[in-house]
Amino acid sequence: MKFDKLGLSEKVLQAVHDAGYDTATPIQAGAIPPALARKDVLGLAQTGSGKTAAFTLPMLNLLEKGRARARMPRTLILEPTRELAAQVEEAFETLGKNHKLTVALLIGGVSFAEQNTKIDRGADVLIATPGRLLDHIERGKLMLHGIEVFVVDEADRMLDMGFIPDIEKICKLLPITRQTLFFSATMPPEIKRITNQFLHMPEVVEVSKPASTADTISQNLIKASKVDREKRDDLRNVLEGLVEVKNAIVFANRKRTVGIIEKSMQKHGYNAAALHGDMDQQSRLKTLEGFRNNEITYLIASDVAARGLDIPDVSHVINYDVPIHPDDYVHRIGRTGRAGRKGTAIMLVTPPEKKAVAAIEKLIEKDIPWMGDALGDSKAKNSSSEKAGDDEKPAKRKRGKRKAKSATSSDDATQAADQSTEQVADQGAEQVANSSKKPDDRSDRKSDKPRGRNKRRGHSVYDEVGSVPDSNRFHADNMPAFLANPLEVIELEPEVSESAEAPAETIEETTPTMETLETTSTETKAAESSVKESSGKENSGKEIVVEENTDAKSDTEENQPAEAEAVEANGEDTSEQQPAA
Repeated sequence: MKFDKLGLSEKVLQAVHDAGYDTATPIQAGAIPPALARKDVLGLAQTGSGKTAAFTLPMLNLLEKGRARARMPRTLILEPTRELAAQVEEAFETLGKNHKLTVALLIGGVSFAEQNTKIDRGADVLIATPGRLLDHIERGKLMLHGIEVFVVDEADRMLDMGFIPDIEKICKLLPITRQTLFFSATMPPEIKRITNQFLHMPEVVEVSKPASTADTISQNLIKASKVDREKRDDLRNVLEGLVEVKNAIVFANRKRTVGIIEKSMQKHGYNAAALHGDMDQQSRLKTLEGFRNNEITYLIASDVAARGLDIPDVSHVINYDVPIHPDDYVHRIGRTGRAGRKGTAIMLVTPPEKKAVAAIEKLIEKDIPWMGDALGDSKAKNSSSEKAGDDEKPAKRKRGKRKAKSATSSDDATQAADQSTEQVADQGAEQVANSSKKPDDRSDRKSDKPRGRNKRRGHSVYDEVGSVPDSNRFHADNMPAFLANPLEVIELEPEVSESAEAPAETIEETTPTMETLETTSTETKAAESSVKESSGKENSGKEIVVEENTDAKSDTEENQPAEAEAVEANGEDTSEQQPAA
């Protein structure tokens, strides 16, 4: 359909013709008329189908009337990445050259001061990423009460990046009378929930099935090694085999992998540059500009560049890694074959990524052909060769669990009986031999297996002497001297018993008899009676007794040295008797 029949104004049509476009794409022809009628639109189309112009052209037509106020923009466009936001800004500059509109771009990596100056002047079109937009709202620099048209571009990418909660916050700040335009390449359940919540009776424009690829793109799979170094070699082999390469985008899943591939390709003489989320905004824009101007041949990128980047003449797209999400595959290869051009998409596949490839084929409802051998071909060949070799070899007997088998035939029974009789005879002979051995012979009683306790025993003093068997159950040569000496005393037991009779007689002589005990008891009784008689006498008698006691003490003191001498004499006698014992 021609743009002239879509109901656009003359200023917009003039800008479209100046840009070189005459015929509208299916998504543009389906979305522009309901958007001009101020209806909500839900557009579902594959990447590269012209969704940006589908909402830009009707917005320019509606903004011809009215004027923006300070800090209150008239329209709002949300984009998931900085690159997409900058690309939409360029589209407004190209298609809105006949309109005197103020466009404000709110993205990260740029100072707040420059953005605040544009907001204070009044912005007709506000293009922003969700994070930076909420930052300005929280600072009180922006109000969304005057929004007339609200656009959400690449909604499925917003979902993947976790911006859905931010979109819900922003939608609650917008007026109820707004017009909402919602565009997405796929329709996950979460996106469907949001559309049911924030769109009022939308006009659904579905050009093709969600997550479908363009027919102008040739897709192929190539087997690659899972070792990183060998996989980079496979990538270079693929690049060398390509024909008519104008420029190419190599996609990787991780930022670190992007940097490694960039250094590897530059080392091997390829004109390559990297693009990922950790780069500052100026470096990213400079890299994109160089790739658009054909100053850079190979762009090594993460999924930042997979969504919505409009680079018209990309001839090849190479997936170094299989995308984690199947939807990302649709967006990656959508960078080539845009606007009816032909493109080539190649994906390197390692054995662990085979399941992810199956999920992609299920999503796009198409089988992707292999270039060369597929992953399962080599294994199938090896297995077939192994089977052929097994057929030539004789079949081996299967080994199962051992089971006790009963003797079925008479020969087996007789053999078993003979073996049992021989075993019984052997056991009897061993018992007889063991009984004939002495129980004291410890060397024979030792078992072949060492005891567990001996395994843990450390070094001992007895290990230094050695082991000498002894029939008397003693190992005199295997013991220290202080333990071996008592053996000599045991041998002299009969001599010690004869000499021990002499001190027994002396003991009997020194023991007191009954007669001596009776005499001592009579003497003590007489002494007690004398003491009682002396106590009844007068004091004069006491003095006499005292004198007698003093005389007795003196007699005892005189007798003490004599007793000591007698004790010493007895001690000498006993010392003389000890050696005899």
